[in-house]
Amino acid sequence: MADPNSKNPLHGVTLALMLEYLVKRYGWDELGRRIEIRCFNFEPSVKSSLQFLRRTPWARAKVEALYLRCVEKRFEDKGSFESGEVPPELL
Repeated sequence: MADPNSKNPLHGVTLALMLEYLVKRYGWDELGRRIEIRCFNFEPSVKSSLQFLRRTPWARAKVEALYLRCVEKRFEDKGSFESGEVPPELL
């Protein structure tokens, strides 16, 4: 039987990794514009944002969706990555 997580692109990717990638890619200002969450716009930090995202499912879903769009967009021409692992160049 196949592992049900093998097709999940978020399998093995932590929330901290997603947030750090998005901050590196967009910066706090742009991330706050794309996802209107107070912890991204007022005195942002990874620690406080992670605390909020872990307690707030709707906000976490928005961060995950943005992360997936970024990753999928980056690999459009190369095909999808099925292993669920984040390639090193995205880190």
